Amino acid sequence: MFFRSCVIAVLTVAGIAPALAQQYPAKTVRIVVPYPPGGGTDLLGRPMAQKLTEKWGQTAIIDNRGGASGMVGAEIAAKSPPDGYTICLCASAEVALNVALYPKMNYDPERDLVAVTQVAISPLVLAVHPTMPIKSVKEFIALAKKRPNEIGYGTAGAGGPHHIAGELMNLQAGIKIVHVPYKGGGPQLADLIGGHVHSVFISLPVIAPHAKSDKVRIVAVTSAKRSQALPDTPTLAESGLSGFDVSQWWGVLVPRGTQPSIIKKLEADFIELTKMGDIRARMATLGAEPLGSTSTEFAAYIRNEIAKYRRIVKEAKITLS
Repeated sequence: MFFRSCVIAVLTVAGIAPALAQQYPAKTVRIVVPYPPGGGTDLLGRPMAQKLTEKWGQTAIIDNRGGASGMVGAEIAAKSPPDGYTICLCASAEVALNVALYPKMNYDPERDLVAVTQVAISPLVLAVHPTMPIKSVKEFIALAKKRPNEIGYGTAGAGGPHHIAGELMNLQAGIKIVHVPYKGGGPQLADLIGGHVHSVFISLPVIAPHAKSDKVRIVAVTSAKRSQALPDTPTLAESGLSGFDVSQWWGVLVPRGTQPSIIKKLEADFIELTKMGDIRARMATLGAEPLGSTSTEFAAYIRNEIAKYRRIVKEAKITLS
């Protein structure tokens, strides 16, 4: 009798687990965005949250938790219960780049978070003031070699992918352009247009409206392949800096310990979003290209990104002190 009861209990529990997975989500799902409202990650996440609300019949809400280069929000997500009701729409900094820059973090992206899917990617842009006597990467490098430590490159802040791109160019091209950090893309662009900084590594959405104006001159993009938004603009890699690839990207992650069945559902649902016309249109306005990778593919991509940034930070001797 006891044995029979145990068998029934085991079978009952075995039946409950799939049932719970099928019911997910049964309540509000929180999507942590580790940046303030109005930024690129937030603008990417809000239409996704709306689509998920419609699909699930349960509310998906955006929870903006900015601070510390995305690490505040990522830590909140990493330390939340692994029940599928807190997920993170993270960017490259808090998942890969910061691991190379900060010797101490309150979470470990690979240990504490599980990759679900990479949803989008966007290049950075190398642009110069139109009075600069260059129209190509080759000419930019030649001028920088003639004027070491004289040409400044503006970024949206120290330690971000823009900063890494500039230092990687220094490293690969054998030049010395000087980092000029700003508090965001707006001030960075304003100083480029005003002629207060020679060049910038800047986010594509910030500079895209000025791409065809005479206020700035776009020289190259930093991604491995050309951007769909700027198809006539060469990459730094094809302009002589072999293997150059520094991009901004976004992906979905959940706390370690989340049920595999929930991860699989989130993976499928977010991949479905990346195929929707209106979501793809929103991404295009942000200079982003939709992806939709599997969990396994995204995990491997993160490992490669961490290794890449560790190598760049070490070789370029980048510090934030």
